[in-house]
Amino acid sequence: MALPILLDTCAAIWIANGDRIAPEALERLADAREAGQSIYVCPMTAWEIGQLVASRKIALAQSPAAWFRALVALPGVALAAMPPEALVESSFLPDEPPRDPVDRIMIAMARHHGYQLMTRDRLILGFAARGHLQAIAC
Repeated sequence: MALPILLDTCAAIWIANGDRIAPEALERLADAREAGQSIYVCPMTAWEIGQLVASRKIALAQSPAAWFRALVALPGVALAAMPPEALVESSFLPDEPPRDPVDRIMIAMARHHGYQLMTRDRLILGFAARGHLQAIAC
């Protein structure tokens, strides 16, 4: 059985907006839904959405908080638990992980919970290619 999926913030935005993602990523999402697995969203995504709106990098038709509530209310989507252990683990990732603190937290959460991290972030995908994370390029 495939591992559950954790969406990084960009993947969450693209999926919520119906933007185009890689066919393999679409297939993995469909497989997870068929298997009754939740698609997880990190609580840090709420913060990142707020930051993106505040810095005018994205515009939403609703407040960032309402957008995030709507995202986690989608069928099959769930809010991932963010235990303190995963936050601590983000400080001790092997090799040379990405420097972005939110990326490190998402990586640590995926590793902690046994999730595949769905992303387009090249640094995260490179970290996964070196065997430190299960990732799905979207």
